[in-house]
This record gives sequence, C-alpha cells and structure tokens, in this order.
Amino acid sequence: MLTRLLRMCLALVLAVPAGHALADIYRYVDENGTTHFTNMPDDPRFKLYMKTQKAPSPVTQTLEQRSYPLPRGGRDKYHGHVVAAAKTYSLEPALIHAVITAESAYNPLARSPKGAKGLMQLMPGTAQRYGVKNPLDPKQNILGGAAYLRDLLTMFGDDIQLALAAYNAGEGAVAKHGGRIPPYRETLEYVPKVLSYYKRYKSSM
Repeated sequence: MLTRLLRMCLALVLAVPAGHALADIYRYVDENGTTHFTNMPDDPRFKLYMKTQKAPSPVTQTLEQRSYPLPRGGRDKYHGHVVAAAKTYSLEPALIHAVITAESAYNPLARSPKGAKGLMQLMPGTAQRYGVKNPLDPKQNILGGAAYLRDLLTMFGDDIQLALAAYNAGEGAVAKHGGRIPPYRETLEYVPKVLSYYKRYKSSM
C-alpha cells in the first residue's frame, strides 16, 4: 500500500529528550526514488536536510496559552471515520478532530482558494500521494489526512507543534526555518488553534 511505503520511507530513529530537543535530520533519495530520513547518517549518500532547534523558541512556548471557540456540531457525524483512521495510523482521535475543526469546521465540501479540499483540506498533490481518489469523500479524506499527519509526526520526532506547522505550511517550510515553526501569520495562528482544539477534545474523550 502506498501509504505504508511512505511511512517506511519517512521513518526516523529520533530520540526526543525533555524540552523537545531534536537531532539534525539527514536524507537521500535512492535509485528507486525512495526518500530515506535519519538523524544518525551511516551512509555517505545522506545529506543534511534540516538543522533542528535544540530548545523550544519563545514562540512555541506560548502557543498553547490561547483558546479558540469550538464549532457547533459535526464531530459525532464523522467520529467513526476518525476513530478508524486513528487506529490505522496510531494517532489520537482528538488530534484528528482538532485538525478537521481548524481546517474545515466539519464541512466535507470545503474548498480553499489554493485548491485544498474536504474535511482535512488535502491539497491535490497530498491527496494523490496518499491514494485519495475523491478528497470530498469523508472517509477517504480523513484516511489520507491522518496518513499525512502520521508521517509528519514521524518526521519531526512526534513534536506535535512542528507536525502541525508542516501540515499547514509544508515540510519544506519547516526545514527552511531550521526545524522551527515558520514565521508565517497563517501558520502562527493555525498551530495554537489546533492545539487548543486538541486539548479540549482530548479532555472530553
């Protein structure tokens, strides 16, 4: 399955100590086009991909201090799909619900000016990468979004803040800014919003 292959390709052996300290990340693309990541390069083909921060920035330390209102309804309708996706990709249902809330407020037909579609607002390239043929189908969309979120968490050593930043702005943007949350207004608003929803959903589930 394509998603499983991508998860294997993105697997990083990252030891994350207290304070979210991360190791630098290296990658190379083999002859089959498969991308490999590691924080302990043992092959000369690995090149530095992302130099990560060694301690939380003042921005990340304050992200969880904000609160956002929850939208009315929607969660129960898609909870079954969320739970199934969470089990498949070893995620917390509360985190998937939080992303859906921030991305579409549970509108399965949501579309963004940039081309993102559905509950988890999958871009065309992301939908194709994870085998989502119809991003407006709730089940497919949630599975694809969950698979992408799982890969981002793996890539960033289970750092939820960085994974969410990458979900919003792209992995490249996080790498470009040294393994930190990109200083984009949209992303700086998006991450604390999802974290707020996540914290509240988690406490109620």
